[in-house]
Amino acid sequence: MIPALTGTVWFVGAGPGDPELITVKGRRLLEQAGAVLFAGSLVDQAATRYAPAGCLIRDSKDMTLEEMTQWLEQQARQHPTVVRLQTGDPALYGALIEMTRPLTAAGIAWAVVPGVSSAMASMAAAGESMTLPEVTQSVIFTRVEGRTPMPPGEDLAALAAHHTTLCIFLSITLLHKVEAGLRAAGWPDAAPMLVVHKASWPGEERIVRGTLADIKQRCRDAGIVSQAMVIASPTLGAAGWDQLVRSKLYDPAFTHRFRKAIA
Repeated sequence: MIPALTGTVWFVGAGPGDPELITVKGRRLLEQAGAVLFAGSLVDQAATRYAPAGCLIRDSKDMTLEEMTQWLEQQARQHPTVVRLQTGDPALYGALIEMTRPLTAAGIAWAVVPGVSSAMASMAAAGESMTLPEVTQSVIFTRVEGRTPMPPGEDLAALAAHHTTLCIFLSITLLHKVEAGLRAAGWPDAAPMLVVHKASWPGEERIVRGTLADIKQRCRDAGIVSQAMVIASPTLGAAGWDQLVRSKLYDPAFTHRFRKAIA
């Protein structure tokens, strides 16, 4: 980032949808912003309510990358604080580097404020955990190939072969590819699946549970065709299991630096 005698463009993660899930820092920046560019196709417009009276607010859903970066540059030459409000976290599927490179070249200072990902919000909505002791300790964020190709070695079948938690973004219209990838990796038809539409959006969140065999039809019946997180995980449904392996951190027989084991 190049220091400049202009305002700063802040790339702020708006979170998954609920305006109250924006960070305290993100809200503070919105409250002092002179201009806000928000992703209207993905971010609930309610998140812009924190902007002050007189703030210039622009929806970016009809803009190209070049138009967006030009707008941000122009506003940064007029206002001390400019906010680019993005869904979830700016660093995850957010074209962050594509937007910051032109700003850097133009001498515009920028910084990033992280946000809550829809992956976390989806598991929270469903009351599920991404990790469990001796079940899985890893989480993979990915997508299936659509118009954007996947790099070599990152096709879903290769990633699903680890049999860990998979948070599959941008793929609700490609559930046939999700199914094919999981089956190729050995996931059974009975493997539990979770789809959350608009996680945390007030009044719009919908949760669909199913199995690899029927999740596509369940989503079709529910009319879910956009803005949904697809999750496959061996941890799904653990709240109803008869037994769980206890976490060592809270096990009375386990010693750590804050507590001695109870004999």
